Amino acid sequence: MSVDAIVEVLKAIADPTRFQLLSAVSQRECGVRELAELVGAHIAAVSQHLAKLRAAGLVIGRRDGTRIFYRAANAQVAALLTEAGLLAGYVTGVIDPPDDGRGTGAVATAPQAARPTWQLKLTPPRPAGA
Repeated sequence: MSVDAIVEVLKAIADPTRFQLLSAVSQRECGVRELAELVGAHIAAVSQHLAKLRAAGLVIGRRDGTRIFYRAANAQVAALLTEAGLLAGYVTGVIDPPDDGRGTGAVATAPQAARPTWQLKLTPPRPAGA
């Protein structure tokens, strides 16, 4: 991966709305209307943000009739958000999905609705010396 490609990924998540959208679709598949309600934006604006995330390879869409549902492109997306939160001092913990029981650290495969999800716990950083 070139430095330019890495910078494009970082630019894609540098917007607060895109970061929120990416966090939501890292936890579960969501429709555009649901995402618009979540971030308090118009559907058209959310669609534009999702297009940028798609172009950066961070989300993928699944069409169901006239609706499109989005999810993170892979597990590394949630890890990227977690690392960014850790660096900023806002992530105090991460709930990881259980492994598949084979001791490999692989996530168990289950139907989409039953899959465990990553969840970021965000808390403000503590002042120095507190």
